[in-house]
Amino acid sequence: MASQNQSNQNSHESHATRRFIAIDLGASSGRVALGTLEGGKLQVEILHRFPNGGVPVRGQLYWDILGLWREVLHGLKLASRHGEIASVGVNSWAVDYGLLDGRGDLLGQVHHYRSPRLSGVMERVRAQLSDERIYDATGIQFLPFNTLYQLAAEAPEHLVRAQTMLMVPDLLHFWLCGVAVTERTNASSTQFFNPQTGTWAAELLNALEIPTGILPRIVEAGSVLGELLPEVSRETGLGGVQVIMPATHDTASAVAAVPAEGTGWAYVSSGTWSLVGIETPQPVITPRTRAENLTNEAGVGVDGQGATTRLLKNVMGLWIIQQCNEGWGLEYGELYAQAQAVEGGPLIDPDDARFSPPGADMPVRVQTYCRETGQAVPQTPAEITRCVLDSLAHRTAQILDVLEDVSGQPISTVHIVGGGSQIGVLNQLIADASGKTVVAGPVEATLMGNLLIQAGASLPEARQIVRDSCDLRTFLPRQSAPHAVESR
Repeated sequence: MASQNQSNQNSHESHATRRFIAIDLGASSGRVALGTLEGGKLQVEILHRFPNGGVPVRGQLYWDILGLWREVLHGLKLASRHGEIASVGVNSWAVDYGLLDGRGDLLGQVHHYRSPRLSGVMERVRAQLSDERIYDATGIQFLPFNTLYQLAAEAPEHLVRAQTMLMVPDLLHFWLCGVAVTERTNASSTQFFNPQTGTWAAELLNALEIPTGILPRIVEAGSVLGELLPEVSRETGLGGVQVIMPATHDTASAVAAVPAEGTGWAYVSSGTWSLVGIETPQPVITPRTRAENLTNEAGVGVDGQGATTRLLKNVMGLWIIQQCNEGWGLEYGELYAQAQAVEGGPLIDPDDARFSPPGADMPVRVQTYCRETGQAVPQTPAEITRCVLDSLAHRTAQILDVLEDVSGQPISTVHIVGGGSQIGVLNQLIADASGKTVVAGPVEATLMGNLLIQAGASLPEARQIVRDSCDLRTFLPRQSAPHAVESR
């Protein structure tokens, strides 16, 4: 298996037409996309969309991983109709995993990070190991669904039989080409990866009596794993296609496609979750970042050099509105337009634990929070949506202030990528709350980052290609109605 980035090999082909397949698995949907790179511009075509979500069984919550695999194979069949394909790569949400036995078969189901099995586990582990020990070794935000706590909640018989633990995108890469490794950016989300040494923080698992022999080898984004397995080629009609690791953590791929230049910028990867962060050359692990519960996740390298660090905060994002709309059943564009016309008022803490579980009673939870905190209680879907959007903007501004303070890096521009970049009212509210210029787009940052890493582009090259390929919108801070400036 080749493990080096392919930028040097591919640089002479920068003006040739090349096609790549990106598989993006999100918490609520998945896509298989065709990327065509020609003349320094990237065109992205969604070939197949499919729903995703948790499957409740006997009081627990799981992912339908075999159903996702079926959809991936269907998307690859569609891709085979588009001529020669150079490579394919998978990214997904973080923290969740599958355990494999000695034959490479799954042991049990793939648990959902919102599964009730995790209730109280983080608190137990933190009491046993101490926050200082965990954070100093990993620099990762304390979240109840981190892989560290998931393994602590794992069935003992599975851990005894397990030979390998693979994160979700690594599992699909294994099924595609038969190579069982983990890519650095997703490894860094587990809370048992040491970002300073670039190795597993196995001592944490040892202290919890979790076998460390299940941990696979860590490789870099851009690593070539090998060709599709013969059975996959036969099923999909794709022959001679390489499997290349993108940044398998979807946020890392999205950040690689942030169309930023120079310094003084932050990013918000805005979707079901909202990840607010900056890029730093080294991890920032201090008592202050631990107190602020900031996370140090690995990013991709710059011009073949060492990986960057994504210093960020993981915040509840559009999940609250998505769950509210499960009951409302409204068209999102109209809902956001109505919310824009509503005057701002009450604020919630979007990270309050009550908003984490799924359920169509989410509007009642928002109203209860406002009532308990002595604020006006929003009544209509538009008022509740405006409350949530205002709260997300306010929380984003708070985190940007903290990031400036702990890093010493002033922030003048905020790049918003992902699905939330389409919500003009939210972008404007973030500009107003933070007092910073907001640049929105691209929507498909995760797919673009995935594809450009497969193509061997360096980080500066990838961002230049994104700027040349996308229309962006700029929002200037003001207190009046949203105002967008078109730019290229």
